[in-house]
Amino acid sequence: MAALAYNLGKREINHYFSVRSAKVLALVAVLLLVACHLASRRYRGNDSCEYLLSSGRFLGEKVWQPHSCMMHKYKISEAKNCLVDKHIAFIGDSRIRQLFYSFVKIINPQFKEEGNKHENIPFEDKTASVKVDFLWHPEVNGSMKQCIKVWTEDSIAKPHVIVAGAATWSIKIHNGSSEALSQYKMNITSIAPLLEKLAKTSDVYWVLQDPVYEDLLSENRKMITNEKIDAYNEAAVSILNSSTRNSKSNVKMFSVSKLIAQETIMESLDGLHLPESSRETSAMILMNVYCNKILKPVDGSCCQPRPPLTLIQKLAACFFTLSIIGYLVFYIIHRNAHRKNKPCTDLESGEEKKNIINTPVSSLEILLQSFCKLGLIMAYFYMCDRANLFMKENKFYTHSSFFIPIIYILVLGVFYNENTKETKVLNREQTDEWKGWMQLVILIYHISGASTFLPVYMHIRVLVAAYLFQTGYGHFSYFWIKGDFGIHRVCQVLFRLNFLVVVLCIVMDRPYQFYYFVPLVTVWFMVIYVTLALWPQIIQKKANGNCFWHFGLLLKLGFLLLFICFLAYSQGAFEKIFSLWPLSKCFELKGNVYEWWFRWRLDRYVVFHGMLFAFIYLALQKRQILSEGKGEPLFSNKISNFLLFISVVSFLTYSIWASSCKNKAECNELHPSVSVVQILAFILIRNIPGYARSVYSSFFAWFGKISLELFICQYHIWLAADTRGILVLIPGNPMLNIIVSTFIFVCVAHEISQITNDLAQIIIPKDNSSLLKRLACIAAFFCGLLILSSIQDKSKH
Repeated sequence: MAALAYNLGKREINHYFSVRSAKVLALVAVLLLVACHLASRRYRGNDSCEYLLSSGRFLGEKVWQPHSCMMHKYKISEAKNCLVDKHIAFIGDSRIRQLFYSFVKIINPQFKEEGNKHENIPFEDKTASVKVDFLWHPEVNGSMKQCIKVWTEDSIAKPHVIVAGAATWSIKIHNGSSEALSQYKMNITSIAPLLEKLAKTSDVYWVLQDPVYEDLLSENRKMITNEKIDAYNEAAVSILNSSTRNSKSNVKMFSVSKLIAQETIMESLDGLHLPESSRETSAMILMNVYCNKILKPVDGSCCQPRPPLTLIQKLAACFFTLSIIGYLVFYIIHRNAHRKNKPCTDLESGEEKKNIINTPVSSLEILLQSFCKLGLIMAYFYMCDRANLFMKENKFYTHSSFFIPIIYILVLGVFYNENTKETKVLNREQTDEWKGWMQLVILIYHISGASTFLPVYMHIRVLVAAYLFQTGYGHFSYFWIKGDFGIHRVCQVLFRLNFLVVVLCIVMDRPYQFYYFVPLVTVWFMVIYVTLALWPQIIQKKANGNCFWHFGLLLKLGFLLLFICFLAYSQGAFEKIFSLWPLSKCFELKGNVYEWWFRWRLDRYVVFHGMLFAFIYLALQKRQILSEGKGEPLFSNKISNFLLFISVVSFLTYSIWASSCKNKAECNELHPSVSVVQILAFILIRNIPGYARSVYSSFFAWFGKISLELFICQYHIWLAADTRGILVLIPGNPMLNIIVSTFIFVCVAHEISQITNDLAQIIIPKDNSSLLKRLACIAAFFCGLLILSSIQDKSKH
């Protein structure tokens, strides 16, 4: 009764809300979001530097998140590279001196805070020719004015960056009098034109005063109140912003430190000076403001202009635009023709005369429609991760942000279960389910920033290995049973694997190796194909007649294992192979193939394990040793119980080992050899009990069918900055943002899956002669693409 009610309810929901209607809703949401963000940019401005300098929030302890953009954490080498031959000057009181020390420690962490505090403090790094000075001017007075005035003279070398600010000394010395505030206004008015003049050639920042923690202030500082500080800040902002009549002031207000101080001033030792972590955050913000536009770090979207379009991107835009226009023209012509053939009403009977001929959809229409849809989707990709239209935020890991969504999808997966069509080991529904829940866990892992938590990282590594295990198992089983080594099968698989990635490489201007998982699966598929297709071709039909062929196949697998071991322990040979042109264009990242070698080596044995498992399983199945009937255990009760016990113990043992892992490099070294333990344990636990083999989760299986598209699309339309951050469609509401962006992301991935399938049927025909002609065209296209890419690379350098 409950099952009947569930099926009726599901049918009722599907009647009103289908995948098609979900995609229409996603399209409407995208259009509304684009319109809202365009209006917001027009109203509030498009300068992310202003947001970085003025607004933000703490995601957690010591983790600062600027409004709408991502902040890069600069390393020593990056800071020196950015500031080479630069001069930075800090002018002000003890608070500015603190900021100076924190800034210098980004360049040289060993620099010590020592010496006379009320004097100028120089710093110079001769290796990078970086000079950073602190100039002691605790009050805005004639002394500070004279210092700034010297720099305005043409004959004097000016600092590239000037960071100034002062007020608390004026409050303290004059006991917080109103006359001191009036004098402060006069003094800052006199230096405002000088700062404005300097700002035309240098970056000038005025640091607003941070609040104090009045309860901790000493008796001689009690007059420094937050009310007085606010009055001085208002005066500085008003005067400096009005220093130019007809245009916006070039002197930038560094007001974000006030927000940082409001959250952390309670940790101050004296109530006046900020704790070290807060100063480090302010210094890193300064580094981002100046260096992001120079070094252009991927995870530092603040203060970065939109990258210029490359020649290949412009050509892609033209192609998709022509496809959209072509489809619209085709649609209008087709619709007019349809209207002419519309059935007319018989005046005597009042009934419609129906057309006898139903016009089939032509391949040209499917082709144009597919590229039209793809063009619109790629425009959304570009807007999300290249055009700076939508906002981006840094990831921040907490245990709850990872484990709560895991529990939630687990409950949904268990709730939506159905009977399988067949009860064989790793049947189609079960493998789709496996891919689905693994992909969802990987997505949660990426968006929650769980890579910083080593136990989670090690378990995710097993999921990636399990996907490759399925690659080995699935393709080996197909070639072994079907014996289909024709070119059509190979081209179909390669097209489905690589189509989306090739398009993204063109549109998003990223190398093929950037989407590392697809090259990994592609190469392993070719390894499986070549291993089995090479003479002698051994398939199940041939091996059934003579057991000798089984030994021949095992010998082939043995040679494959030796080849894998040779490449794994000979980095030089591996790099020489994949550094040859044109392979180098596909597998290089940042000018070398080390990243590709690392990724390949990390899961080097698991595809072999998948092939070997498939061979053993199919051999046992052929000899009818396995019981794969509905509800039947896979083996006899004793053997089944024993294997289940061993599997559970193995599964838990691996989990305990992965959870206790302390050194990432050491664990990565062991991972290729031991990951198969948990994979095999899971397969046996999932397949030995007959009842477990007879059901599957339709929820997970649905996602499993689009798992590849989900993995690739997340790079740009769910995550941001090439997976380094999170896409923010709805600012100020993280939960609603995740719901909306996930909904759009899943709809897009599903649509791309359908587009890929439709295009595969047209571009990869079954007729060999037609296929060879298409392959020649594809080869010419890639040759042209490689030549254009080489020209682009030379022009960049």
